Amino acid sequence: MSKLIATTFLSLDGVYQGPGGTEEDPSGDFDLGGWVTPFYEEGMADLAEEWISRAGSFLLGRRTHDIFAAHWPKVTDPADPLASRLNGLPKHVVSRTLTESPWTGTSIVRGDVVESVRELKSRPGDEIQVHGSGALLQTLIAHDLVDEYRLWLFPVVLGKGRQLFPAGVVPKKFEHVESRRTAAGVTVLVLRPAGNPDYDTFRLVAE
Repeated sequence: MSKLIATTFLSLDGVYQGPGGTEEDPSGDFDLGGWVTPFYEEGMADLAEEWISRAGSFLLGRRTHDIFAAHWPKVTDPADPLASRLNGLPKHVVSRTLTESPWTGTSIVRGDVVESVRELKSRPGDEIQVHGSGALLQTLIAHDLVDEYRLWLFPVVLGKGRQLFPAGVVPKKFEHVESRRTAAGVTVLVLRPAGNPDYDTFRLVAE
């Protein structure tokens, strides 16, 4: 059985929208795109390469697929670890409207997304990695299909934009697996689902 791993960029207020550029995702009048770029440094690439080396396939939402498919096939250097994995491994894109993909090795997931992903996870293999794909990721989270979260937490508050965990989501508890900090001040958290939160009350002890 394959593990499903979610990797995403988040602001301090939980926004995932438009991290890589001003035109990446302006939907909903979001005009703050590109908030990740000023924090980019070599250490981020090193960690991304480490993680992507564990991938067996990729599961992407339509918007993320379109962004990736417009860029990565043009990177043809076989020594590039990101391009070689993204271009060479199987990719599954979830879309109701896409009929075919120009990106070699891409299949389209239609119909019942949850059941399709469960079937993908039932196959033996290395990690199924979800990169970005916020709307898809929220569906996977709601159905407890994510086995591990790799969250890049950037020291910026945006005040608007789509949030990964908006108000009304089902409460969840997580197990801390690992944390790092990049030279630019980005906190990297690796978490695994750990059931429901525990609740208690602080009690003052009379002296």
